[in-house]
Amino acid sequence: MDMKSLQIELLIAKQFKDSVFKNTAVFIITFFIGFLLLYAAFSGWENYTSQNETSEKYQHKSREDWLKNPDKNPHRMAHYGNFAFRKSTSLSVFEFGMEPFFGNAIFLEAHKQNTANFSEAGFSSSMLRFGEISIAMVLQLLLPLLIFFLGFNAVAAERESGTLKLLLSQGISWKQLLTGKVLGIASVIMLLFVPAVIILVLIWLVLQNFTISTDEILKMLLFVGFHFIYLMFFCVIAVLISASSRTSKKALISLIGIWLVFTIILPRTTQAIGAYIYEAPSKIQFNSNIEKDILKQGDSHNPNDPHYKAIKDSLLRVYKVDSVQKLPFNYSGFIMTEGEKISSAIYNEHLKELLKTYEKQNSFSKTISFLNPYIAMKNLSMGLSNTDYDSYIDFQNQAEAYRYKMAQKMNGLQIKYISNKKPATGEKPHTIGKEHWADVDEFHYEPKGIWHVLKSEIISILSILLWIAFLFIMIRIASKKLKAI
Repeated sequence: MDMKSLQIELLIAKQFKDSVFKNTAVFIITFFIGFLLLYAAFSGWENYTSQNETSEKYQHKSREDWLKNPDKNPHRMAHYGNFAFRKSTSLSVFEFGMEPFFGNAIFLEAHKQNTANFSEAGFSSSMLRFGEISIAMVLQLLLPLLIFFLGFNAVAAERESGTLKLLLSQGISWKQLLTGKVLGIASVIMLLFVPAVIILVLIWLVLQNFTISTDEILKMLLFVGFHFIYLMFFCVIAVLISASSRTSKKALISLIGIWLVFTIILPRTTQAIGAYIYEAPSKIQFNSNIEKDILKQGDSHNPNDPHYKAIKDSLLRVYKVDSVQKLPFNYSGFIMTEGEKISSAIYNEHLKELLKTYEKQNSFSKTISFLNPYIAMKNLSMGLSNTDYDSYIDFQNQAEAYRYKMAQKMNGLQIKYISNKKPATGEKPHTIGKEHWADVDEFHYEPKGIWHVLKSEIISILSILLWIAFLFIMIRIASKKLKAI
């Protein structure tokens, strides 16, 4: 691009920007969206601080309660259980994603896998289901609408007034005109986007006490960079529709229709179709199927169960004794270890199948992102802020791994330290010292790293890049085919 052409484009952009702010309505709308951005930043900060303080407080309380338990049977401790709490990441201040609807705490106990509870939506009014106001929501939903409001008459108005032919007759090419208009709209939007990014970065730094990892820096750069590309996409769409419309009214109707399809109709329709094609079992059915398979395999709490009776007979033969009381280790603890292993394996197998169904639903949605950049941006934004469905499943998996380790640790202590001989009437029940409870580490949730996010959201990234490339190609094609009349 030569300097003269760039100067012309910048001049067109400046002229457009100046003309935009002659309209009082633009000032009012821009101020309103700016206010929403500030409110979103404040509510995001408050939500993040409150949730993480609560999670940290109760995680420590759960740990203290666990360690304060007196001497007791380790199997009772396994049933006493523990809690796993999920802390939010710093970028969740700006993108709430699915976090308000997924729980952030799981009760962990032996022989049973629980799901996350205590979601914000569970304690809120139904209005939450319409979506909370976050910075990401303003950037992804409201700024594109503002862009369309600014750009619907960018070229169409000049065609209606007759100045379009005058501009083109003075040697300005269609490519220069379209590019200049895109830059003009972008310059207005940057008056909101740049301050929002500055506030975003400052809040992000303060929340992390100005100590940030490379992983978090990359996530932040991608979060800002792709939102910029996303907004530029809508600037190009606005100018192309305006340039191809005979009147401003037609351009405005077309752009509002595009906004509704991209941000409301397609996302909801895609979710409904995906859930219909790849139907998932209900929670009751899922738990019932697991229970049936466990009973088929054997009930560890039933001494006459064929599977566990066979294990008992085998042990008696190997150790050449005639009763489990004479075994050199605790028989109940051994059976509980086996039962935990079997029930966990069955649960994980059913969960794996369930997740495959959800993965198909999500893959359908991600594939549709090639038709809708909003879905692609939303998925990528949630992935970078660890507020997507994959992050929720990752938390469930980490909690389950911790639960299994805790239960088997208690079973191991029972095998090692608890006698097979039942205490006589009036005697104290068999217990071990409470110092053993510290052998189980405290739960700490580790959010997904940047490479995991990029791998899972590669379709979203490709979709955004392909869309912006496609539209710039369209500018080149349009600049050769568009007419002044």
